[in-house]
Amino acid sequence: MNRTTLSLLAACTALAAVTGVASLTAPGEEPAPTTAAADRLPVERSELLCPQPSLSDLAETDYTAFTPGGGSGDRSGARSGARLLPATEAPESGDGGDDGKAGDDGKAGKAGDEPDPFLALEKPGVPVTAAAPDGGGAPALVGTADGALAPGWSAQQTTVVSSGEGRGVYGVACAAPDSEFWFPGVSAAETRQDYIELTNPDDTAAVVDLELHGAKGPVETEAGEGITVPPRSATSVLLSTLAPGGAADLAAHVVARSGRVGAAVRATDERTGGDWLTPAAVGTGSAVLPGIPEDATSVRLVALATGDGDADLKVELAGPTGSFTPAGHETLNLKRGMVTAVDFDDLTKGEPASLVLTRAEGAESAPFAVALQVIRGKGGAREMAFLPAAGPVQGRATAADNRAKGSVLSLTAPGEAAKVKVTASAGSGGGEPVSKEYTVRAGTTLRVDPPVPSGGKGVHALTVERVSGGPLHAARMLALPSGKTPMFTLQTLPDDRGTVVVPDAREDLSLLMR
Repeated sequence: MNRTTLSLLAACTALAAVTGVASLTAPGEEPAPTTAAADRLPVERSELLCPQPSLSDLAETDYTAFTPGGGSGDRSGARSGARLLPATEAPESGDGGDDGKAGDDGKAGKAGDEPDPFLALEKPGVPVTAAAPDGGGAPALVGTADGALAPGWSAQQTTVVSSGEGRGVYGVACAAPDSEFWFPGVSAAETRQDYIELTNPDDTAAVVDLELHGAKGPVETEAGEGITVPPRSATSVLLSTLAPGGAADLAAHVVARSGRVGAAVRATDERTGGDWLTPAAVGTGSAVLPGIPEDATSVRLVALATGDGDADLKVELAGPTGSFTPAGHETLNLKRGMVTAVDFDDLTKGEPASLVLTRAEGAESAPFAVALQVIRGKGGAREMAFLPAAGPVQGRATAADNRAKGSVLSLTAPGEAAKVKVTASAGSGGGEPVSKEYTVRAGTTLRVDPPVPSGGKGVHALTVERVSGGPLHAARMLALPSGKTPMFTLQTLPDDRGTVVVPDAREDLSLLMR
C-alpha cells in the first residue's frame, strides 16, 4: 500500500472517528442502505432583527423577549444567553460575546462585557422587558440566542404613537434575516408614508434590490437597484421615492443580491393610523390569513402571482361555525407580476374569521403572495393593521408581548380539526404560568381570550402548541384603545422553528476496501 493510499485511509478514518455520523460513498454510487431514523432536536442558535421602530417624537416603544420553558437546546455544554443590541454595536458575525443578566423583576440587566446589551435574557419561561428612549431616535436591534435559550426565542417591539398623523399601535415580531421578501399591500398614495426598513446583522455590507409591482405589472424605477446596507446597520427607504404617481395598491419585492437582511414595512396613513406590514409567506397551492377581527369595518386584499404563471384561486372564509364562500368573490384570478386589489364589504358580518385561498379546481399550481389591510372604527376614529399570509404552526409559536387585557387569539384549522394548547407564561414582574387546551373544529376559526398568568404582573408571553390534528394557523390581536379610537395591532404566529430535523447516519468504511 503506497503512501497516498495510507494518507487517504488515515484521513477518512479520522473523519469518521470525529463525526461518528459520516457515510462515505464513492461518486456516482448509491449510498449504503441504512435503517437509521431522523431525530428532531432543538436548535442551538437563533438570530432576530428588530427594525427601527418610529420616526415620531411622540413614539413610546417597549420590547419584550422570551424563550419558552421546557427546552433543551444546550447540548454542547456551552453557556446559554440571549441578547439584543443596537445594530451599530452588534459584535461581528460569529462573536456572541458574553451573556447578559436579567434581574428578579424581569427587567433587562447588564452584560458582563462591552457592549452592554439593550435587552438580555438569562432563563427560559420568564419574559424580560425594556423601554426605548422616547421619541424617534431608537435604533434597529440585532440579537442572538445560544444554548437552552435558542429554541423558540422570540422578541416583540410595540410602539404607541398617541396622536398626530401616525397615531396608532405598531407591533412587530423581530424576525430572522433572509435574502428575499414579498410585501403585498404597500402603498405610495398621497395619504400614506411607507418606509421599507432594512437591517444588516453581518460584518460585511449587503446589497439589496427593491422591485415594485402595480396593477399593470412591474413599476419602472432605478432608485431601488443596488441599495447598500452597511455592516451592522439599518437603512430606511421611503416607498414613494421609488413609485412616483401615487399608486395606492403595490407589492414590494426585496431581494438581497449579496449578504442578508431583515425587512419590514412601517406604514402610516394620515386618516387611518398605522402598523407594520411583515413579509407574506409565498404559497403555491394555498394561503391562510388568520385573525380578521369580528368588528372589522374594512378588509382589503392585495395579492399577485410571483412566479412565471397566473394563479387561479378559490376564496373561502373560515368562521366560528364553518367555511363559506363570500358572495360575489367566489374566485380570484392573479396575473403574473400584476397586483390585484379587492375590497370585501361587510366580510365578517360581526364574527371573527380567517381568509382561506386554495388552488381552483383544474388550475395550474403557481406561487403567489397575499396580505390583508384591516381597519377597525369609523370616521375619524379609525385604525389599520395588516395580516399577511402565514405558514402553519407545525409545533409551537409565541407572541412575546401580551397584557392582562387586550390580547385576543385567533386559531384556524382550514382542513382537519386541531387540538391546541395555549400557555400564558409568568409575567415579567412575577406570577405563575397558566395553560388551557382548545379544540378547533375543521374549517373554522376559534376566537379566544387567552389565559393570563396566575398572580402575574407586567407583560407575559403566549405560547401556542399544536397538540394533534390537522394544520393550524394562528394570529394575535393586541388592542390598546385610546378614547374612541380602537388602536390595535395584528401579528400572525408562524412556527418558531425551535427544532430542526437531524438525520441519524452511520459509518460506512466499505469504500476504503474497494
